Amino acid sequence: MSYVEELERVAGLPEGATAGIAFAPETDLPLMLGRIGKTEWVESIGAGLARGHGLDAARGRELGLALAESKFWADQAVVGLLRRARAYIPVSIVTNATPWLDEDLALLGLSGLVDDVVSSAVLGVAKPDRRVYETAAARVGAAVTRCLFVDDREENVSAAVALGMTGVLYRGPEDLRSALAPLWGPTPD
Repeated sequence: MSYVEELERVAGLPEGATAGIAFAPETDLPLMLGRIGKTEWVESIGAGLARGHGLDAARGRELGLALAESKFWADQAVVGLLRRARAYIPVSIVTNATPWLDEDLALLGLSGLVDDVVSSAVLGVAKPDRRVYETAAARVGAAVTRCLFVDDREENVSAAVALGMTGVLYRGPEDLRSALAPLWGPTPD
């Protein structure tokens, strides 16, 4: 059980209630667009928990802070695939991310993993806005029709495909491996 789940249990909340509030568009979009920072996001999570679940402000902030400071990790299979792909093509992370994305990448040891990072918090627009995809293609020097876009959200993949990119809905490393296989052929890893 994660620390957030433990706090939710103690507060009498259903598992995932904090994330449900935190990642609702009205709470996370200002963060993803760089309009607010971590403190304001934590406050908005607390306020949402108070409105939606009757928590007091202090308990809501505690849950919001616990979520904001949760540990995270990078899937090493994906990291390996991206490193391998980079020997053949430019690789970019295109993400609806927090304003502290660079710090998160550094904590994960991934600062030099890719050629470019297109962050919604820096750009001021978020996926699935077409400007995100166009910016990513331009920054790696590729026509959108020569780009592969991989994402775990159908609406983001659909927007990329509508622009002419090849899109892959990501459910696991095998999806990425299959999409990148034409770079190095069917040889086993």
